Amino acid sequence: MPLCEIKAEIPPGAADVTEQALLELGVEGWSVLEDAIARRAWLTGIFSDESEATGRWSELAPILVAAKVTFLTEPASRSLSDADWRDSYKAHFKAWQFDRLHWVPVWERETFHLPPNHTALWLDPGLAFGTGNHETTRLCIERLVELAAKSGSRGRVIDAGCGSGILALSAALLGFQDVAAFDNDPEAVRVSEENAALNHLTGRVEFFTGDLVTGLAGRQGAVVLANIQADVLMRFAPQLLAAVAPKGALVLSGILADENEQVRAAFASAAPGWVLDSRRLGEWSDILLTPA
Repeated sequence: MPLCEIKAEIPPGAADVTEQALLELGVEGWSVLEDAIARRAWLTGIFSDESEATGRWSELAPILVAAKVTFLTEPASRSLSDADWRDSYKAHFKAWQFDRLHWVPVWERETFHLPPNHTALWLDPGLAFGTGNHETTRLCIERLVELAAKSGSRGRVIDAGCGSGILALSAALLGFQDVAAFDNDPEAVRVSEENAALNHLTGRVEFFTGDLVTGLAGRQGAVVLANIQADVLMRFAPQLLAAVAPKGALVLSGILADENEQVRAAFASAAPGWVLDSRRLGEWSDILLTPA
């Protein structure tokens, strides 16, 4: 029996809020698809039949509206074969690169041309909590590549809130030998380990379940990455700063551009004397902090 997909477009700036709401609610069957190039995003669910799809939509939509998620289109449903299910993801995940690293959908593995001395991270969108097609992930990865080029791939990398594992696995591809990554969602940890296996990186990254207290306790990194929404970053500023090794760097992302000054102020207050640098990509921004 064909599955049923139900889908509605949301503002691209609402993608992270929607994903966070789905995680907090613990609901299954729903995903947020993003196309950073086209600057579009969708909430989509795949269920056993149209009756289940419309019923689940009726339950979820009011909760998201209360969380200030708006819908740009009315929900549309369609029958979906297994092949259609795979193809619905393929339309939204495109290969991209920064410097010598490429992030490529796994179905392009046999046809993708990788330049000499370049490296690819293969990603399965059916597994992904993140594929790099979002500005917040790209900002983190660009910082990671630049830090590796500047200071070398020495010291530990900590990925706080690893999602699909894309940042931690990218660190391993850049040559970092000591990489730890955690997420408070065990499903994200499982997905990260599957993506590691997909790239023959099993065991290269220590993936584990933890939050910003337990995950960082007793650990310090030369590079600490946190691609998490702004209010959470500010709430756990002391823990994030304490996890940065001497002469290390803290990369914060998941920050809307209009929230950047507030986050900068919170971290400047918590870490007086540290050097702060920010970048913007679309509606999103990051902050790089290094001890003075």
